[in-house]
Amino acid sequence: MARRSGLSESTVGRIWRKFDLKPHLFDGFKLSTDPLFVEKVVDVVGLYHNPPQKAVVLCVDEKSQVQALDRSQPVLPMMPGMPERRTHDYARHGVTSLFAAFNIADGTVISELHRRHRHQEFLKFLKRIDKNVPGGLDVHLVCDNYGTHKTPEIQGWLARHPRFHVHFTPTGSSWINQVERWFGYLTDQKIRRGVHKSVQALEADIRDWIGTWNENPRPFAWTKTAEEILNSLAEYLSKISGGAH
Repeated sequence: MARRSGLSESTVGRIWRKFDLKPHLFDGFKLSTDPLFVEKVVDVVGLYHNPPQKAVVLCVDEKSQVQALDRSQPVLPMMPGMPERRTHDYARHGVTSLFAAFNIADGTVISELHRRHRHQEFLKFLKRIDKNVPGGLDVHLVCDNYGTHKTPEIQGWLARHPRFHVHFTPTGSSWINQVERWFGYLTDQKIRRGVHKSVQALEADIRDWIGTWNENPRPFAWTKTAEEILNSLAEYLSKISGGAH
């Protein structure tokens, strides 16, 4: 930039620091095109800040295609002055899918593992939730618009269980579903660091990790209001649209 502009490198550096510009970094993004984006944000965030009385709010999703990976060489353990080291190549030994419901009030998780990821498995998971939540409570589910959540079989089951209320997140907005953050913990602390020679070993490790989590669960603190989220998005859109001219 200094050569192209005729400025000195120190001047370019001062400009970057002044406006907090970091041209060496980049990040990804995806803006939702959901026509009901505003209504869904208000609905879901409203649940987080003001959950209904005599009800439980569960953030539900599936972590599909979790791979059982076996490293080509043994993991070298952490030592003084040296981090844990793992090979980048591995052998695949199959996949599993984790269905999870994160309780926003206490951080506990209801979970189930299935080898397939269809509406039949989601229906089994709904039945598991129904058995785990006391009968005197309504159940509010926060989930995405994935097709398995909307089949006639699922809709029929929900109609026969009126204590269940489904709140869909906006399309392309997984960040608003709290279970995604919990999936991140699971991935970082167990799946990414694990070595599994079979799907059964992977599933056993996941079950053990979830059992340990539920012994000392930690709910997340959701601080942003719907208005703050929408205003922040509007400001961002204004900036990028202005910069495009």
